Amino acid sequence: MSGVLKDKVVVVSGVGPGLGRSLCTQAAANGAKVVLAARTESRLREVADEIESAGGQSAVIPADITDEDSVANLVTQTVRTFGRVDALINNAFAVPSMKSLARTDFQQIRDSLDLSVLGTLRTTQAFTEELAKAKGAVVMINSMVVRHSEPRYGSYKISKSALLAMSQTLATELGGKGIRVNTVAPGYIWSDQLKWYFGEVAKKYGITPEQVYEQTASRSDLKRLPEPDEIARAAIFLASDWASAITGQTLDVNCGEYHI
Repeated sequence: MSGVLKDKVVVVSGVGPGLGRSLCTQAAANGAKVVLAARTESRLREVADEIESAGGQSAVIPADITDEDSVANLVTQTVRTFGRVDALINNAFAVPSMKSLARTDFQQIRDSLDLSVLGTLRTTQAFTEELAKAKGAVVMINSMVVRHSEPRYGSYKISKSALLAMSQTLATELGGKGIRVNTVAPGYIWSDQLKWYFGEVAKKYGITPEQVYEQTASRSDLKRLPEPDEIARAAIFLASDWASAITGQTLDVNCGEYHI
């Protein structure tokens, strides 16, 4: 295990089977000791086993970032295990309602903001002292939803736009402590979840999943959709010393679907 994160300690908050897994395994493949944090311990164990089978180091710390005590324990256990924190990757998010704003329940919007924005802020605040010691980095995983106003994504855009604004402010506020804060904004991610969704769309319109893929990918310059590892490598770059002069920025990873 060697690479741009060699000997670094990276905390990944929000570890699922798609991008969350890739963030952890790519960090480990690039030399990091990885702390896996999410509410579902069994899922964390699966990813940790994969990392350790490949010769990496990891720690499983179940955490709920909407709970202050749980986040405090995450920091304590991380420092107790590895002695330091060099980077925090915030990947936790709430599943979009996929309804128009007129039909979206207000509680769904509140829950999304509580997790994606306030939970992320709580976690970043809790790790600030340790990150300052290491002159470390925070990477926020956002979404290309901040680049468009397509129907049914309104509530998701509210939370992700708030996350982006918060990230930019944190970059300014934490810069004096030597902490960099950057954002990765993925497009569609070609993972199992999207494959299932495309299958459902195909059934609805009487076409094949391959045709759904082709129609969706045709809007991008590369005529394909990015895979989880490709998104993760962008986050790894921003977490590394190779991005030592980059802060307050958003890196879009969407195969050229949107140009900013």
